[in-house]
Amino acid sequence: MTLARNQQICVEETPYYHVVSRCVRRAFLCGQDKYSGRSYEHRRGMIVERIKYLSSVFNIDILAYAIMSNHYHIVLKVNSTKSWSNKQVLSYWSELFGLNILCSRYIKGEDLTNAEMQMVLKDIEEYRKRLMSVSWFMKLLNEYIAREANKEDKVKGHFWESRFKSQALLDERALLTAMAYVDLNPIRAAMARAPEQSDYTSIQARIKKKQTWLLGFSEREIPFYFSDYLALVDTTGRAVLENKRASISNTIPDVFERLDLNPETWLDELKSFRAKHKTAVGTLQQLRDFCSSVGKQFRFGVQLKPQLE
Repeated sequence: MTLARNQQICVEETPYYHVVSRCVRRAFLCGQDKYSGRSYEHRRGMIVERIKYLSSVFNIDILAYAIMSNHYHIVLKVNSTKSWSNKQVLSYWSELFGLNILCSRYIKGEDLTNAEMQMVLKDIEEYRKRLMSVSWFMKLLNEYIAREANKEDKVKGHFWESRFKSQALLDERALLTAMAYVDLNPIRAAMARAPEQSDYTSIQARIKKKQTWLLGFSEREIPFYFSDYLALVDTTGRAVLENKRASISNTIPDVFERLDLNPETWLDELKSFRAKHKTAVGTLQQLRDFCSSVGKQFRFGVQLKPQLE
């Protein structure tokens, strides 16, 4: 039985989430179809462009992404829209949908009666919530891609497998694990041999400096140095990909010491990182607190290793 979305996403507890969507029947609808011989690789680029566009409208930042042949991963940060003015909210929402007559009149500065103004304010508050909603972000991402793909294939029906899956990332350690896991997806799937060769990923975009729309690495944004993160991904990738002949470097990046990561258990944590059956990632106490906040019974803490405390 799936959980209600409000039991998986609680921005009061953490703004960071890892989300995953898979193609229906896990078919390679964004890659090379081995049965028809057709290539749908261009759809991976479509997904990246749509993520980029939506992140410019929603108050949601993108930290990492990897677009695979039959699924994609995103690590994102939800920001509050409380500081946005009413007209700013309507302006952003109008990028996605047309405004009703009253909202259009309000944004033009026309006079409204008290009753009309109350209706406009009610709409604005709803749009304000939606513009920081992961569910609305994913809805407008997946619906757009499905519609364009079905139009291209001249078919009807589902493109994505049910709803998206999400994980709450409750601390910097969980955030780092999720980002590395996502950036290493093509390497783990033997689609690339190095981060800079991983097409349609945030790590490649950052390396090639095509990442101006991604959340940056700084004290106020992603609290790591990119050089440390890159070294961590590269070193971990050498061990994660079984058919690579390299081993983990003896030079451990500073990020291990800074976040108190144990290099001996880091790879085990990365290999066990999955969206399935885990709605949040963090320490045992953080998981208990998160479950309490979203009204979910705490059951899975016993699965975590003692060193996570």
